[in-house]
Amino acid sequence: MKRTFTTDLPLHEGRAPYWLIKLMKELGKEVCSIIIKEYGTEEFLRRISDTFWFQSFGCVLGYDWHSSGVTTVLTGVLKEVFKENDLGIFVAGGKGKKSRETLEELNGLRKFNFDEERISKYKYISRIVAKIDNSLIQAGYQLYHHTIFIDYKGKWAVVQQGMNLQDLTARRYHWLDENVKDFVNEPHTSIVSDVVKEKVLNMVAKESEENRKACVDLVNEGINKIQRSIKECVSGPLDKWLESHGQNKIPHYMMPREINWKALKEIYEKKPKKYIEIVEFYGVGPSTIRALALVSEIVFGTPASWRDPVKYTFAHGGKDGVPYPVNKRTYRKTIEIFRDAIQRANIGDNQKLLALKRLALLEIY
Repeated sequence: MKRTFTTDLPLHEGRAPYWLIKLMKELGKEVCSIIIKEYGTEEFLRRISDTFWFQSFGCVLGYDWHSSGVTTVLTGVLKEVFKENDLGIFVAGGKGKKSRETLEELNGLRKFNFDEERISKYKYISRIVAKIDNSLIQAGYQLYHHTIFIDYKGKWAVVQQGMNLQDLTARRYHWLDENVKDFVNEPHTSIVSDVVKEKVLNMVAKESEENRKACVDLVNEGINKIQRSIKECVSGPLDKWLESHGQNKIPHYMMPREINWKALKEIYEKKPKKYIEIVEFYGVGPSTIRALALVSEIVFGTPASWRDPVKYTFAHGGKDGVPYPVNKRTYRKTIEIFRDAIQRANIGDNQKLLALKRLALLEIY
């Protein structure tokens, strides 16, 4: 399994006005209907998992291009569109309280005649995807928005967003099921961001594979081993301790103050064989993940990755010397699809003209 893109955007305060939401729903319904009729629900999920297409869609519908608010507003609009129209896609979740209601809302998949076992699968996907972005990539973003899209065939995509209160940016994550091979090993094909952070614990990186294996070995040795290792680390000079064990200095050593020992004890009793089994466990969050990674690095000499999984900046033309990889052919195709959908949409001429003008703005980037 692969996450397709990640985007950092400036936080946007306030809510979209009612009149804008109404217009976005009207045009959104037409665009979604035409795309699904023309290309199918699976292709729509592919497009919604593309961060550039997603951002463009929000802009075409009338929302600010460079704003984190497009995530919550656009997914909210799409949720209403698919709820009010039988287009073969079900949407659950949202911002804040709505995100916490996702699991309950997923019971609505019965409309597709999904049985309880199948619905439980999507509840698991919703929970584990949120947990991975919240706990396994520690760049300072706390999820506050989570939306999952599921079509009548069972294909799914996830759009979720986290907030960083330190630099007032929001990072958006897109997931697409057909690309997912492994939840915890390089789940992304590309990551796009305005901010590349330093010293980010990245437990889904390929470079963290040996550390993930060591974490499994560590929890299977019991919490006494972990507690002793942590005590040795913090009670004396760390460099001396590392040198005596033949290890290199950890890039960013910061042991969490609070660790869920109860959860670790229960995990030990379960004897996990894979790292994902640790991640799945209730009570295991960022602090426990970090503690295990640090101790495994010190005790077993298996370094975790400390690079932010950001490869490209989102801005056209590049920022910080790293350009956004826009494929010109794909870019033009995106514009053409939106233009065709707008022209065929069953909306007023004035609304069409405004949408086409917004689309024209995308063409000059």
